Amino acid sequence: MNEITLLDREFSVYITEDEIQSRITALAEKINEDLKGQDILFFGVLNGVFLFAADIFRQITIDCQVSFIKLASYDGTSSTGKIKELIGWNEDITGKTVVVLEDIVDTGATLERVIGELKLRKAADIKICTLLFKPEAYTRDIPIDYIGFEIPNNFVVGYGLDYDGYGRNLKAIYKLTK
Repeated sequence: MNEITLLDREFSVYITEDEIQSRITALAEKINEDLKGQDILFFGVLNGVFLFAADIFRQITIDCQVSFIKLASYDGTSSTGKIKELIGWNEDITGKTVVVLEDIVDTGATLERVIGELKLRKAADIKICTLLFKPEAYTRDIPIDYIGFEIPNNFVVGYGLDYDGYGRNLKAIYKLTK
């Protein structure tokens, strides 16, 4: 499927399933190497991260815990800039190395909210791992430790990313064409 239609928008393939899986393997290998021997808690930011999280977790070989939080900042194809906490923080993260897993980092508003909360809860160290990063849209000074793909500031769907709830199930990532 090189082109798809979701609701009223058209998209074309941007990153293939094979490219995604290859990059996830490389990210997992780097995380396994970098964080070996540490007390690790992975936090996946739902909903979009669920496929990326499942695929990367299957390749993480170091001892770790896994949890999820749900925050939302999108409405249609653009970020609202307002973060709503939907599912909260239940784990004690004091003294742990926390790896925040994101499907996509664009402005960094969601990430800033998550980092602030992790610091309040006394995480020993915080690492950021994102499948997609939009440097043109990024407005924060928070370093991103692990990046799958740097992409332009285009709207994308698939592999967990959605357009008004549709397209999360696609195996590749598609960019908006019209």
